[in-house]
Amino acid sequence: MNSNKRKSLRVFLNASILIVLIVVDQMSKYLATLNLKDKEAISIIDKVFELRYLENRGAAFGMLQNQKYLFLVIATVMLLVIFYILVRLPLDKKYYVINACLILIAAGAVGNMIDRVVNDYVTDFFYFVLIDFPIFNMADIYVTVACVILVISVLFYYKESDFAFLKRKKED
Repeated sequence: MNSNKRKSLRVFLNASILIVLIVVDQMSKYLATLNLKDKEAISIIDKVFELRYLENRGAAFGMLQNQKYLFLVIATVMLLVIFYILVRLPLDKKYYVINACLILIAAGAVGNMIDRVVNDYVTDFFYFVLIDFPIFNMADIYVTVACVILVISVLFYYKESDFAFLKRKKED
């Protein structure tokens, strides 16, 4: 398969996966709102994990309450950086992990961005009671898992030379 076809296939697959992840996030939030809002939490594992509705107007762990426009600007910049990297990312199998992580991060950013634009808050509903961890959602899972995998990959798998594709090519 020639390079242009491979690039087109990657764009199609990335867009398809991104859309599916966003739909899963939005559907989970819709179902959480439908089944949990103004209701008692649902215990999944007694005293360990439950589903509990929360309208989060802040960032991670409830920081920066009511800063909708700041979050939208940050998410937009993050999406532009992700798009830039994906466009320049080589087609080698070596970069599949980075590609997947960037799509997960983009899906999480867009999922929570949709909530902020439509509702002025993000719907959270997963709660680890045992450790009293802040309530979170699918988009948060996408971003967290992707960031952990990305950090581990950059620290232990990729070499500095593997990121040469990010440097601008000098014009002759």
